Amino acid sequence: MYHHGWSDYQRGVQVKSLTPDGSDISINYSGLLKNSGATQVFLHTGFGNPMHWNIVEDYRMQRTPEGWKKTLNMEDGQLTFCFRDSAGNWDNNNGHNWTYKNV
Repeated sequence: MYHHGWSDYQRGVQVKSLTPDGSDISINYSGLLKNSGATQVFLHTGFGNPMHWNIVEDYRMQRTPEGWKKTLNMEDGQLTFCFRDSAGNWDNNNGHNWTYKNV
């Protein structure tokens, strides 16, 4: 594993770099929605300024024994993201979302 990464263990969010330059990342989620029994979790993302998201996408996450996982290409140096389940419940870090910078 490469040295790039970031974690918010308290809320069940972890970002890991999959490449030396950090261009590919894995986001692991074991937070509120997983603990509430969600049958599907989606990763809601945007790149660039956290106040004005660009390239906004929703990605279906893969269930793992630890929670939910999605691999992404960092299309920009900064990613803002949150999670939702198939019932429309959100985990957005109490309205603050999460931001990851590829440094």
